[in-house]
Amino acid sequence: MTTSLLQFPAPDETLSKLPALIVGPLGGVIMTPDGEVEIYTLSELRKIVRDHDFILCNLPVAARHLKTDITRCFDILELFAFVRPAEFCLPLPMGLSLALDLPQLGDTHEDEAALLLKAAALLFEELKSPDYKYPEGAATIAYNMSEAGWRWGPLILGALNYAQRNDQYQVWNHLGEWEETAPPPPPGQDQVDPKEAEERLISLLGANSERRPGQLEYAAKAAQVFDVTDKEGEPKIILSEAGTGIGKTLGYIAPSSVWAEKNGGTVWLSTFTKNLQRQLDQELDRLYPNPKEKKKKVVIRKGRENYLCLLNLQEISNAASQAQGKILLGLVNRWARYSRDGDMIGGDFPSWLGESFGPGRLSQLTDRRGECVYSACAHYKKCFIEKAQRKAKTARLVIANHALVMVQSATRQGEADLPTRYIFDEGHHLFDASDNVFSAHLTGQEGLELRRWIRGAEIQNRRGKGLKGRLDDLIADEEEAGQFLNKVYMAAACLPADGWQNRLSEEAPFGPMENFLVQVRKQIYARTKGGEAYHSIETYTTNPSEELVEAARELSVALADLSAPLKRLSALLLKKLDMEADELDTATRNRLESISRSITRRCEIISDGWIPMLEVYNSGEKPTSHFIDWFELTRIAGRESDVGMYRHWIDPSEPFANVVLKPSHGALITSATLRDRLVESQNPDIEWNSAEIRTGAAHFIHPPARYSLKSPFDYENQARVFIVDDLNIRSLDQLAAAYRELFLASKGGALGLFTAIGRLKEVYNRLLGPLEDAHLPIFAQHVDPINVATLIDIFRMVEHSCLLGTDAVRDGVDVPGNSLRLCVFDKVPWPRPTILHKARREHFGKKTYDDLITRLRMKQAFGRLIRKNTDKGVFVMLDGATPSRLLSCFPESVKVERIGLAEAIQKTREFLE
Repeated sequence: MTTSLLQFPAPDETLSKLPALIVGPLGGVIMTPDGEVEIYTLSELRKIVRDHDFILCNLPVAARHLKTDITRCFDILELFAFVRPAEFCLPLPMGLSLALDLPQLGDTHEDEAALLLKAAALLFEELKSPDYKYPEGAATIAYNMSEAGWRWGPLILGALNYAQRNDQYQVWNHLGEWEETAPPPPPGQDQVDPKEAEERLISLLGANSERRPGQLEYAAKAAQVFDVTDKEGEPKIILSEAGTGIGKTLGYIAPSSVWAEKNGGTVWLSTFTKNLQRQLDQELDRLYPNPKEKKKKVVIRKGRENYLCLLNLQEISNAASQAQGKILLGLVNRWARYSRDGDMIGGDFPSWLGESFGPGRLSQLTDRRGECVYSACAHYKKCFIEKAQRKAKTARLVIANHALVMVQSATRQGEADLPTRYIFDEGHHLFDASDNVFSAHLTGQEGLELRRWIRGAEIQNRRGKGLKGRLDDLIADEEEAGQFLNKVYMAAACLPADGWQNRLSEEAPFGPMENFLVQVRKQIYARTKGGEAYHSIETYTTNPSEELVEAARELSVALADLSAPLKRLSALLLKKLDMEADELDTATRNRLESISRSITRRCEIISDGWIPMLEVYNSGEKPTSHFIDWFELTRIAGRESDVGMYRHWIDPSEPFANVVLKPSHGALITSATLRDRLVESQNPDIEWNSAEIRTGAAHFIHPPARYSLKSPFDYENQARVFIVDDLNIRSLDQLAAAYRELFLASKGGALGLFTAIGRLKEVYNRLLGPLEDAHLPIFAQHVDPINVATLIDIFRMVEHSCLLGTDAVRDGVDVPGNSLRLCVFDKVPWPRPTILHKARREHFGKKTYDDLITRLRMKQAFGRLIRKNTDKGVFVMLDGATPSRLLSCFPESVKVERIGLAEAIQKTREFLE
């Protein structure tokens, strides 16, 4: 019996007939393979794309402009992700040009269309080459994607001369395994001499680099954090403010690497943004230019929810039925085989695939619910998370984020292998990061997640193992543990189940927690003007209704009934570890320990978080002065998404200091914006007060060491600050006109910052036409279907572009050079007047606290402008009511002028020319 051969079209033949399509905000261009060009309006393009095939770049963006279905088009970004898995590419034609090393063309739509045709031809040439870098599984995966309707599939199979179907390609069978090693010995205690730090810094910079005295001084001061501490609970704490341009990243890498090498230990470098994590990783190429050595000595650590779960990938692949899902799984399989570390959020995974196929599909591929079965998983030895965790124990430098450091310290208190040396970059964000980690939310979504973690999937076609699925084989012979597991399962019925939002809106709750949430929702609506509101609404927890009090008491009892068997189950697992120590293999021990820790963590959420929150209704007493409680109904785009009771620390730096800093031996907290310089004060101690309070340093008996190094930039000649005093910022037309003329005056390279998403969208719609006519590309957070990190990458790359955004953009932008030369704020970024802010305002100084937060935000935004000695930048505040007391956020030498809009536009044009 013979097997018939499969036939697929030669890609050259198809590409010779396939035109390129470029779609902009107002119109677009079609270019045929022989170079003929036609220009169309959007309405004309809508009719054409219905019946014709095109190559385009970034289908979601094109679809947003066209407002019609274009899924039959060939998105070249998907082809790139397949042919060059785990390689970086910005999701626009210029990004393709750079990634493929094609000659730079002009920036017209015609130039971009020509580039798409060249890029497609080049990618297929790579595929056909005998030296193709990424051959493994390509043909089999392409065949499966082709079967699902992927437009590129048949062409790829034709390029690969695929003629006979092979067995299924399963990426987990082609990944390397980690190997268990002996625990590393404790690090030594040798200190770092400042001269050693300076010499390492000079080595990192290279022989021909510029010597910056401020950077050398910074490295020498940072070395002191590695001094030996003399008293338990009193680590060496250094607060170091380094003005923009000092070069603090290499400044702290130098002493950190010296200490790690001398002592055989690990230093954790923690950041707030993923952008800086990536920058740190790139800077460490200087320290370890050999990729193999760097792979051993540097590891990036993030939370579990960032990494691809191979078991989830396998289960979803087996169950996939929708065509789009199958196509995405093919691209994920291609990436997983060649990924550096399996990081799907901010790593080498092409983030724009989330916009193309839906972020919900990607989130199912990570371990977002803590359902890991550890050594019971068939892919345990190849797990990306396990690899990263093991590498971190022997690495010299670990790049992490503030949230992971805090969660790890909180959930593993007292364990011997916790880090002892930290560098906290972006230290001004420690307060907010602590606020997110050390808080308790008794909400519908949190309750549903806990229920799913315990009971698994309870509705058809939903995946979820549940605690029983993770534990059954471990306690098969443990009758008592099995009984408590069943009690936990039954008690979890008190938690919200799927569909809880609908039942709440109908006031038909199921179970104690849903009943409590119904009463919370009723109190919120009764005490706010929230019935027709678009945004989230909140109210105080005081003076509750009798129905709410009774519901809270019932829920408190039900949660206690859930917590008790959970605690007992965890204790029985630990007892099994102890009693069978001589019989259990390493994998089983690790699994028991991990599940026990996971149970304990959830017990703490219930018994230390939720039940004490409800106690105020049993005792009638107010919460302790350390906390503030409130009820909140959360809305996303006007739709109710969550509701519940919230408890936050008024000063979240206190638990950060107790849980993270005090058990450590040393921590350097650094940023360009630590201090708050006051106009009326010349006292440096007062200026440092805010830094100590917001970083946890104020909770130590001995004050921290404090150093401040001024920026080396000549702000007097490199920067201007204009406050426009004749604009009605309540008028969206006037506001948009101001942005338009300022952006045109700077000829792009402009960042527009907004305090409200609605205002941003309205201004964006008014700017599209004029900026497109001026050939200035404009991008916007909350508008473009592109994540913030990618938007910032695009803004950095497209020199004359404009970007609109809110606070996430303000904090994430690091754009040296001419790509950012103008920053415009719509109004003073005062803190939102929430219940939480009101409590902190009372605690930290009322109006001075408002001013502190606002100055730091403005200081952070201004600091984005000047990143090199050759940069020039203009900062414009469109709010004429900006108080003079806030202006100390700017460098002392910068010129601040209050002028009219017309003058600001003219001066911006003249200064930047």
